[in-house]
Amino acid sequence: MLERRHAWPEGHWDWLHHLSYKHGLRCGDMLFVGGQVDKDSKGRVLNKNDLKGQTRTAMRHIDTVLKELGSGLADVVKLVAFYVNSGGVDERAFLEDVGAALSARPGPAITAVPLPWLAYPGMMVEIEAVAMRGSGGAGLARTASVPSGQWPIVAPFSHGVRAGEMIYASAQVARDSSGRVLHPGDIVRQTELVMENLAKVLAGFGATLDDSVKFNIYYRGDGTKEDWRRAAVVRARYFKEPGPCATGIALPWLPEGEMTRLEVWAMLGKDGKRLPREHVSPEGHWDWLVPLPYKHGLKCSNMVFVTGQVAFDNKGNLLHPGDLVGQTRATMANVRRVLEGFGLTMDHTVKSNAFYMGEAGPTTIVENQLIRSACFTEPGPTSTGVPVKYLAVEGLLIEVEAVAMV
Repeated sequence: MLERRHAWPEGHWDWLHHLSYKHGLRCGDMLFVGGQVDKDSKGRVLNKNDLKGQTRTAMRHIDTVLKELGSGLADVVKLVAFYVNSGGVDERAFLEDVGAALSARPGPAITAVPLPWLAYPGMMVEIEAVAMRGSGGAGLARTASVPSGQWPIVAPFSHGVRAGEMIYASAQVARDSSGRVLHPGDIVRQTELVMENLAKVLAGFGATLDDSVKFNIYYRGDGTKEDWRRAAVVRARYFKEPGPCATGIALPWLPEGEMTRLEVWAMLGKDGKRLPREHVSPEGHWDWLVPLPYKHGLKCSNMVFVTGQVAFDNKGNLLHPGDLVGQTRATMANVRRVLEGFGLTMDHTVKSNAFYMGEAGPTTIVENQLIRSACFTEPGPTSTGVPVKYLAVEGLLIEVEAVAMV
């Protein structure tokens, strides 16, 4: 296993119960910061319902964690900001507040995910980060992709950023160069345009969609199979099999007629050549409801990605209906099976994200958080956990994705 360092700054915020997760983890050139929030060391939410104040604190916490690992905000290459918005928040103003903490140029890739609530009452934002810095302590050169005619992203963020072999694309949307939403309300046509936008971002680095290793899907939907299926088959056309790992989350709201936001991580050799990769789909593992090119596990260089795992059996039947605890156990067992396909254990994990059905309140998160945490030997990986109103299909209560390093 690659040597890793963990970060838990003195006096930093904590969860309500002891967990194996750490706030930050460094492995080689990669630095991961779990979702940062405005809480105190006893797990209590501070500055309740103050999005602007909590955003400043979350970004300051990211900087604090990275500094303990010999890095800082200047090394951030990717941010994902989960924030409370059902239509009453100006998203551009929110992203400007996030970006105000950043000084390095080009700025990182960004994905904003509006949700009706977060884990605790009064919590308004949770921001996770990926940074990169040379293992010898030197900063890594990075470049940005600025496709001609692309929709205007909020400064200082970039449509795409490359450092070393890693490429991060911001969540792309179906907007024109003036910012106007194209084909409002039409998820099929918007999906086509967003996939084309992702391809343009990657092309700026000499990469293609087939260099993608991680594909995160956010779409406006109602959590039903048919709703998921409409755009799923469209997205699938843009990848050759075997494709990247994928996680899809339905959102009850997106701004101004938007129907989908899609992001990718990609990997490309420093010489511009495609990197070899290995895929895993364990025998007898669950499969999607329609043929899709994604695989459950993908290894490229020293990075391993695990598709969002759920509690299905190998015939697509839902396990433990209505039982979040049972589904959490089954889902984590599926994560373990995928990692075992590469000869790895759960302790090779550096980043774990959980999307679970529930509203703001400690009961729901704690009952699945304790189970997830117990799957790792302390000190464990970084973690982000957010409640959602819907998952991809009826009956699913939790989906967990992971990144490991070898």
